[in-house]
Amino acid sequence: MTMNEILMLGLALAAGGVLGGCFFGGLWWTVQKGLASDRPALWFFTSLVLRTGLVLTGFTLVGGNDWRRLLLCLLGLVLARPIVTRLTGPAGTSSSLTREPRHAP
Repeated sequence: MTMNEILMLGLALAAGGVLGGCFFGGLWWTVQKGLASDRPALWFFTSLVLRTGLVLTGFTLVGGNDWRRLLLCLLGLVLARPIVTRLTGPAGTSSSLTREPRHAP
């Protein structure tokens, strides 16, 4: 494996992370807007179509004809989910290690 191939695989992983950030960040934004809207179904349907189209187009462009790039792009998308979830969580929450118990002593 040449250095160029390794660089391309790293870029495919990063591109998957960006696509995942857009997909899951867009989902968070859609939920925020959709819950406050008079027509939430329109928000959710339009968002689904746009986010899915973006990810499929990105996978097609990044993956090309190389299954390794496609797989790493998918891995980047999957790894972006917990990051976006952590960044968009409710304000004032902390990690599960520092939370107080939710039951009586």
